[in-house]
Amino acid sequence: MTNKLTNFIQFESDDIANAKGNGRISTLTHDIEISAVPFHSNNEKAPTHRVFGKSPKGYELEVGGLWQGTNTNGETKFTLSIKEIKFNANLGRFANQDDHSLQAIIPWQPKE
Repeated sequence: MTNKLTNFIQFESDDIANAKGNGRISTLTHDIEISAVPFHSNNEKAPTHRVFGKSPKGYELEVGGLWQGTNTNGETKFTLSIKEIKFNANLGRFANQDDHSLQAIIPWQPKE
């Protein structure tokens, strides 16, 4: 299913906070293959994952992070940020699919 998808991360398991993932972000100006690697820190403001992309010449670069938080219903949520392209998104399930390890990347704009 993921070969035709864009704006997704496929994690290795449903335990997103501790799983590696790979995905793709596409916008009108960018197409980025990404990988998310769990990151453990004692700093409560630290991301749960470091996010990597590739330079035009194929060099792996750290480009952003995933943060775990709580939504208004008290449920766990994950937020993605890639600063260089000012890209922010929430992760969530795709409609009509039950695979919790496959997360849609749902972009949003920060409030001015």
